[in-house]
Amino acid sequence: MDYSKEPHGVFMWIDNKSFYASVESIMLGLNPMKSVLVVLSENDNTNGGLILATSPQAKKRYNLSNVDRKRDLPNDPNMIIVPPRMNLYIKKNLEINQIFTHFTEDKYVYPYSIDESVLDMTHTWQLFGDSPKQVARRIQKTVKRKLGLYTTVGIGENPLQSKVALDILAKHDFQMMGTLTYETFGKKLWDVKPLNKVWSIGKNTAKHLNRYGIETLGDLAHTNPFWLKSQMGVIGGQLFAIANGIDRAQLDQPVRAKSKSVGNSQVLPHDYVHQDEIEVVIKEMGEQVASRLRHLGKQAKDIHLTVNYSFNARGKGYGKGFSHSHQIKATDQTPVLNQALIQIFKRYWRKGASVRKITVSYHQLTKVTHEQLDLFHHHKQQAKSSNVDKVIDHIREKFGNDAIIHPYSLEKGATRIKRNGLVGGHNGGNAFK
Repeated sequence: MDYSKEPHGVFMWIDNKSFYASVESIMLGLNPMKSVLVVLSENDNTNGGLILATSPQAKKRYNLSNVDRKRDLPNDPNMIIVPPRMNLYIKKNLEINQIFTHFTEDKYVYPYSIDESVLDMTHTWQLFGDSPKQVARRIQKTVKRKLGLYTTVGIGENPLQSKVALDILAKHDFQMMGTLTYETFGKKLWDVKPLNKVWSIGKNTAKHLNRYGIETLGDLAHTNPFWLKSQMGVIGGQLFAIANGIDRAQLDQPVRAKSKSVGNSQVLPHDYVHQDEIEVVIKEMGEQVASRLRHLGKQAKDIHLTVNYSFNARGKGYGKGFSHSHQIKATDQTPVLNQALIQIFKRYWRKGASVRKITVSYHQLTKVTHEQLDLFHHHKQQAKSSNVDKVIDHIREKFGNDAIIHPYSLEKGATRIKRNGLVGGHNGGNAFK
């Protein structure tokens, strides 16, 4: 294959090894590579406790993973179990990315997640070493010296190559580094299987390809791209490019969503079976998403509610739940949006079915450019409702989410007050302790 016309750069995809567990180990004065430590979230919605992170030694010794539960932990008095401190991890993430800006411009540091970042080193790597690998090693040592954290680095000529080098090569390398180029991509990776080991290829896509006899990345790389596209649409062409190490993404170009929406989902702390308690949570979520809507200066025409029943309800024949939408006149007013959500719930909820997860989302967003009057409601009443929402938003923005709450957040089943202290659904902790 001719790669001469493909973009050639120097990209480094950097992962902080066992990030949460490593941060906690360092805070305790321990070596993160030698400590036996687990970060365990025991919030009500974790069904008894969820393992968020394990140190390398804990993972190796007890074969634990980040999707295991509290019940999977061994009875070992030497194991350190700590609760998550999400604010602390965010603080450390910011410090790490600040270090990266010493090696490339701030605009070329792209945080991918709380523990991974992509660095475009194309224009600066030569300032710090004789080879990209030498520069990567220097970055690793700098992070280790300043923060005590170990990092894994994937190096490639484009972002895809760097990510795959990180996932498949670097994490099994003594120096925790892996390098891919257009020339070496096939030699190092075409034997890889199952296909979902490769970043961006999901299990279902891999199974789909397997049905065509495509088992390895090499099989995919040598499949006719036009046939792939005819069978799988646009994704077929993307898969062919991935298999050949091709990525034409411009990371500095913002991605514009064709159809924007705002929403939120919540796994409930236990099975909710009483209608009034379920409605309280829906109203709280509707209010929260409505506030985000107003912050964006948008109004919504399409209201969507998804309710997932518990396993217990499914076992009793209630099914998995429902997902429906309702069209309304464009608005950003909490009472109107909540009324639409409750209407959907009352219409489709099967009485007696216990609920475990709720998702609220607003779609078909339009800019707030004028006020559309409703002939069936007095315009002063509409203006009053809108002003109340804005005052509440302003108070919360200035004094915090707990500064003012709706009375239904004090009723049985409400979750808002407790969730205000969470970050990413887990304990925020204190970033400075």
